[in-house]
Amino acid sequence: MYRPEIKVLDCSIRDGGLINKWQFSDELVKATYRADCEAGIDYMEIGYKASKSLFDPEKYGKWRFCDEEDIKKALGDLDSTKTKLACMVDIGRVEEQDILSAKDSVFGMIRVATYIRDTDKAIALANMIMDKGYEASINLMAVSTNLEREIDEALRELAKCRVPYVYVVDSYGSMYQEDVSSLMKKYTAALPGKTIGIHTHNNRQMAFSNTIQAIIDGSNILDASILGIGRGPGNCNLELLLTFLKNPKYNVRPILKVIEDHYLPLNKEIEWGYIIPYMITGVLNEHPRIAIEFRESAEKDHYTKFYDKLTTPEPLEKEI
Repeated sequence: MYRPEIKVLDCSIRDGGLINKWQFSDELVKATYRADCEAGIDYMEIGYKASKSLFDPEKYGKWRFCDEEDIKKALGDLDSTKTKLACMVDIGRVEEQDILSAKDSVFGMIRVATYIRDTDKAIALANMIMDKGYEASINLMAVSTNLEREIDEALRELAKCRVPYVYVVDSYGSMYQEDVSSLMKKYTAALPGKTIGIHTHNNRQMAFSNTIQAIIDGSNILDASILGIGRGPGNCNLELLLTFLKNPKYNVRPILKVIEDHYLPLNKEIEWGYIIPYMITGVLNEHPRIAIEFRESAEKDHYTKFYDKLTTPEPLEKEI
């Protein structure tokens, strides 16, 4: 599967922060960055840009906000010739003043996460980001819940814009390879000249195979995370992906070392990976928030109760 144009983005800190409200130590984030640089990873997504008027800094860690000075202090000397830093923004959760000009920023890419209903807002935000000198992507979330007509309409709008990267996102981890292949072909046909990305979740143990399928169908920017860290079941495992890609610029050894030193100990403190309630939400194409709430309850391992709760119809009210 060697294609020199393929790029890899490590979303460990950004997606992993959904588990612990981005309360990662500077030591872990710095070790992740160094490992990515040594491994030849193209981008490291370090968190979000978000307004502090909406999110309490006492509750959320610094990677929820990605202040430039915080990143410089945590990471030390940055070498963007090796691994570029990226962050994500959500529609309505960031203000223009939160985003510096790229020449004054540590970031090279800012990714816009959006639901299809807000595609027009995502394009406007991405245009502002590009006007400030950044690379930009638009990540269409939860497309497994959209009608084909809705996807087609969004792609027609995206085809007119200048954003170079558009992502297929399996937000609920519900897709099979056939679903990924169908969407990849749809995006590619509708968006000539754009690079199609893939971001998968591992609810059904399909994140790696679905990423492979996207590569086969032409995806050239691939998201993955170290030891699969991410909300709930996590993402495509970076270490698996690197061993699949036949590109000599990638080196898996630094990733194995940072897993050994930092991510295995972290996995004893916070939970991610293949977990039955997340499998169930993936099967049912449901948002994982239901499983998150259940895993925080005293009945977290009562899998049949969770399954019955989600699959048993509500009883009909007796007619009076």
